[in-house]
Amino acid sequence: MALQKSDSDLERGDRAPEFELPGTDGKTHSPEEFADREALLVVFTCNHCPYAKAKIEPLNELGREYEKVAVVGINANDAEEYPEDSFDRMKELVADGSIGYDAYLRDESQAVARAYGAVCTPDPFLFRRENGEFRLAYHGRVDDAHDPDAEPSEHDLREAIEQLLAGEAVSVEERPSRGCSIKWRDVA
Repeated sequence: MALQKSDSDLERGDRAPEFELPGTDGKTHSPEEFADREALLVVFTCNHCPYAKAKIEPLNELGREYEKVAVVGINANDAEEYPEDSFDRMKELVADGSIGYDAYLRDESQAVARAYGAVCTPDPFLFRRENGEFRLAYHGRVDDAHDPDAEPSEHDLREAIEQLLAGEAVSVEERPSRGCSIKWRDVA
């Protein structure tokens, strides 16, 4: 496990990269499926990283509290090298109620993670729905608790969501998320 910081070329106002990915519910999902929401929160995550595991419940809470925000988890990790990140394990975590996102998706090819510039788990991207498209409003940490066992005192992502839903420009500073690196497949 190596601690990584998020870093993406997406900038505020950029359009959300498209995707069509299989979900743990047996359906294929895309950003347009959530066109009835004011915001789309895409979080690159996984099942084994202690940093990602520590943010599951805070992300579940955001999904429960903000009906106008779709919370979508995407797992792009190499499941051959990291079996706990398998699609079957993803399905188990949704079935037992551990993960309650609007959708938990598998990025087997890792193309979506590359399109977003995701590098760590968790790596959240918050998009605002405007003029029929999702546009990046915030890319940064969930909160200031970098140690998986620490309690946060600053809730950056929640603050960004509240500003977005209030119709304001998101002024929350984009401080990088920290977590385990995405486990890229060896394509050599």
